Amino acid sequence: MPAPADGVARAAGDPSRRTVPGSPSGAVDRSAVDPDRMRARLAAIEPTAVADPGAVVVVRAPGRVNLIGEHTDYNDGLVLPAAIDLEIRISLVPTRDRRVEIVLDATGERAGFDLDAVIAAGPARRGGFVDYVAGTAWAMHEAGMPLRGFRGILASTLPQGSGLSSSAALELASAWALSPATDPAVDALTLARICQRAENAYVGVACGLMDQFASSCGRADGAVLLDCRSLEHRAVPLPLAEHALVVCHTGSERKLQASEYNARRAQCERAVAVLAERGLPVRALRDVTPAMLDGLRGVLDDETFRRCAHVVGEDARVLATIDALGRGDLLAVGRLFAESHASLRDLYEVSSPELDALVAIAEGVPGVVAARMTGAGFGGCTVNLVRRDAVDALARAVHSEYPARTGLTPRVLAVDPAAGAGIAAPTDPTA
Repeated sequence: MPAPADGVARAAGDPSRRTVPGSPSGAVDRSAVDPDRMRARLAAIEPTAVADPGAVVVVRAPGRVNLIGEHTDYNDGLVLPAAIDLEIRISLVPTRDRRVEIVLDATGERAGFDLDAVIAAGPARRGGFVDYVAGTAWAMHEAGMPLRGFRGILASTLPQGSGLSSSAALELASAWALSPATDPAVDALTLARICQRAENAYVGVACGLMDQFASSCGRADGAVLLDCRSLEHRAVPLPLAEHALVVCHTGSERKLQASEYNARRAQCERAVAVLAERGLPVRALRDVTPAMLDGLRGVLDDETFRRCAHVVGEDARVLATIDALGRGDLLAVGRLFAESHASLRDLYEVSSPELDALVAIAEGVPGVVAARMTGAGFGGCTVNLVRRDAVDALARAVHSEYPARTGLTPRVLAVDPAAGAGIAAPTDPTA
């Protein structure tokens, strides 16, 4: 959820330059991550490393869009993300020298590190995208996983600073790249937890598990409900035969810094400590009932109380949304999305004027079933459930009205659910 370092944003390049001209819905040109192209690019950049073209492997890890359940993951709550077909890929050739070297396809920037030096030094951030790769290597070693060096080139279709989890995607792609035989020796959920530890302990962002979970355990047929306490998860079908998921990007990178994200988490933890001091059986805000919440009025400062009110209400909205989807009650889904956005704006205070404008525009377009901000907030994207025959109408409304309201240029991207991280199929540029 938190904003990635600038280097991660740079790793994504600028997909706005690769938008298909004349497409109202802003379809993304995914040729940049075509496996055959990436193999050829690697051979051009590292000709001495690629003596055997058959040794080149392309790994992939998707971004995610969270349908509902925002800022609940680090409170042991419920989330409903979907991995999406915007992703990070690394074309690589394994080496025996215990060194990792990566070139960013979009900029030519090169970064690298020695595996043994990272393991010996422990968390020691340099700044930029390489911290996420080095942090993943460190966390894998801490978990007892084997590592290998490689030379690689990184390309992406994830928009910069979008709140679509480019950091988690980079961590999962790195984990697959670092694994001998490109086959992690752990299951997808365990790998997600290792990558979360990389971001928490090495990069220094106290994120919950949702982003890494979605990138590792995503499904191509819909969303996945995750209980962030028990780690139980199950598929949740989406009505995508007649509806599409549409991401609207504000055109501005998220302004949420790790310090602000961590501050909100600390407020939640302080509230739990107050309840525990009063003898209540509460380990996280997941355990707080509405009745308990009412008892905190006057005990907590107003700002912290509002943070708690959002989390308690958001957990309930996740379950209500799944129930509404199961009943086919899309009117209820729209209402729940609207309530979630208002709560994030007014109680958790992580929305922005740009996000609010995108939601307001979407709500005025016939055929838009539901709209809300997605991700940590302070810029980034909204997620919309839209009738397929209304996608172009939404795109036209956003491109027509949003610049006048904000002075920014938006992007509208129809996305599909995607499978979790793994090896890219050689002939499938959108795998």
